[in-house]
Amino acid sequence: MTAIAPDDVRAAAPVRHRVPLSRITQVELRKMFDTRSGFWLLASIAITALVATLAVIVFAPNDELTYSTFVSAIGFPMAVLLPLVAILAVTSEWSQRSGLTTFTLIPHRYRIITAKAISSVIVGVVSVLLAFAIGALGNFLNAAATSATLVWDVSLTEGFYFVFGNVLGLLIGFMLGILIRASAGAVATYFVYSFVLPTIFLVLATNQSWFKDLQPWVDVTYAQGALFAFEGALTGEQWANIAVTGLFWMVIPLAIGLAFVTRAEVK
Repeated sequence: MTAIAPDDVRAAAPVRHRVPLSRITQVELRKMFDTRSGFWLLASIAITALVATLAVIVFAPNDELTYSTFVSAIGFPMAVLLPLVAILAVTSEWSQRSGLTTFTLIPHRYRIITAKAISSVIVGVVSVLLAFAIGALGNFLNAAATSATLVWDVSLTEGFYFVFGNVLGLLIGFMLGILIRASAGAVATYFVYSFVLPTIFLVLATNQSWFKDLQPWVDVTYAQGALFAFEGALTGEQWANIAVTGLFWMVIPLAIGLAFVTRAEVK
């Protein structure tokens, strides 16, 4: 029998190639559309955008039928739906019990989480660009139907702010999905983040003078609201408000959630 040299054994061993992040991201994007709930949640973004556009044409006063009005009307339901998309993209691994398969095929959990974040942001950016397109269509249709003058009152900078604000809102939903890892709990917490806490902060600012100046530094919804105002370039203080509230309400909880995700047992 011929002996096999150690060098020959190493040469015969199969070469294992790491799955590229781009391929993992493509899979995560496909998973966002595969289920009925995921498909209709994403489809509802386009549906609500069309409904909001028709509502503006029918109900808005003639002097307010501008491009910014259409984009703002479309942006409100989109700002609610996009974080839900990010939440379900993360929590599906635990709620549908597919995490065991996913993390067995790709043991490095950070790569899966990164791919989910990238795919969620891609969906968010494409959805906002779709909102701009539908808003432009509504503006054209209104001008054609009423012979009104087309008003394009959204600058490139303001458009970037609008996209950035929606991405930040989506990342808050992504953070809650990572932190809680349960669809119902993450969605409920998101609505607390988006509606209950801002209401509490508003009441405090209205009734307590000492809190009025503090609100932009602790209320993430108030701070990020400047991105949707279409009032020109933001000031340095407004960017500081966004940074401080984002650090406290998004970055720190996300870091805590990532620490749990990488150590939690997958069942």
